[in-house]
Amino acid sequence: KIRFPFQAKCIMAKVVSPLRKGESVQVQSMAPEDACSAEMLVLIRWQGRTMAVPLSQLAAVDPDDSTAEAIADWHYWVAQGYCF
Repeated sequence: KIRFPFQAKCIMAKVVSPLRKGESVQVQSMAPEDACSAEMLVLIRWQGRTMAVPLSQLAAVDPDDSTAEAIADWHYWVAQGYCF
């Protein structure tokens, strides 16, 4: 279970996201289910705006154990080539 909000750092650039590697964001919540057809998306606060980005491009900064485990599990699934 992911506990929101939490701070995260971008660990890789993706063509579908404006984030660059190393940028920090506040993750506010999961994106609406209808926006997550192929990938798990989260809503972030970035440069005064709220937007959805792939969870796979983020690493939580000092997360609680439950959040760390959930994000690590998703990163593992993505690395194995799985998606929704």
